[in-house]
Amino acid sequence: MPNSPNTQNLNFSHETVLLNETVAGVLAVKSLNDLQKSGEKKLGVFVDATFGRGGHSRLLLNFLTDDSTLVVFDKDPQAIEVANNLAKTDKRVRVVHDSFANIKSALQHLNIDSVDGIMADLGVSSPQLDDAGRGFSFMRDGVVDMRMDTSCGQSVGEWLMTVDEQTLANVLYEYGEERHSRRIARAIKQMSDYNSTLALAEVIKKAHPNWQKGKHPATQSFQAMRIFINNELDDVQIFLDDCIKVLKPGGILAVISFHSLEDRIIKRFFNNHSKGYHDGDDKLPIPPIRPKYFGKPCRIAPSEIEIKHNLRARSAYLRFAPRLSRC
Repeated sequence: MPNSPNTQNLNFSHETVLLNETVAGVLAVKSLNDLQKSGEKKLGVFVDATFGRGGHSRLLLNFLTDDSTLVVFDKDPQAIEVANNLAKTDKRVRVVHDSFANIKSALQHLNIDSVDGIMADLGVSSPQLDDAGRGFSFMRDGVVDMRMDTSCGQSVGEWLMTVDEQTLANVLYEYGEERHSRRIARAIKQMSDYNSTLALAEVIKKAHPNWQKGKHPATQSFQAMRIFINNELDDVQIFLDDCIKVLKPGGILAVISFHSLEDRIIKRFFNNHSKGYHDGDDKLPIPPIRPKYFGKPCRIAPSEIEIKHNLRARSAYLRFAPRLSRC
């Protein structure tokens, strides 16, 4: 019998990706080593929009003054339990069990009008992938769930019971960039139940005509269903737009992405708001002038050493830029 989605295990290990680079970026310093040697601490209000198991947050706290504030967000109840435990030992930490798409209203609820830096890691965490009961993995058997927040909403398995074949094919194509979405959707809808991730992955594998060496044929389909059921891409866009409103002038927005769909959104966002025009405007003879909200963005990829140590970092990109004081 597949593992239940209610599995409560906080002990799964997680390797935080681009750890030093992200914290240095959000603090607007070139090197954490230099900052540590100087003994300087940063005063301000910061946000970790995707707490996970707190790798980025814990390192950031080492460089903040005692009267600073760190607001951490996560949809995952298990991540929130870890965050609450951290908050019990560090009075600077404020915990929000919600999507980062609600960053503006959540901060207002905490009587915070603006912040000095925001960081977000958009990847699925290792504890989520490694816990078969969460249903994210096609390598371990579990119920077909894939919800980031297991306390609410519809699981992928429940959705598959009612979705029509055409809609499913569209989701696989749009969110997974799966070229064989139609034949895979047809095979999935012929299943009698959706209680096993391994059974679902096997059906996708048999329906997939082309396998890439080193890549499981269910990879893109699982990604698509996860993104759809959690409304991930829309949440990212809402989050980015609201970061403009809550970041102080000079504050840094730093975001890590792991797949091309998210990275395109982030890249386009920074490019549009650092050049002063929106997508497509630059093709006009005289592009309309729009506000410039961010300075020139930077992009950092993991080092070969990090990728060798943590293979899940291989597709990650960190993009960050400062909020401009004038628009």
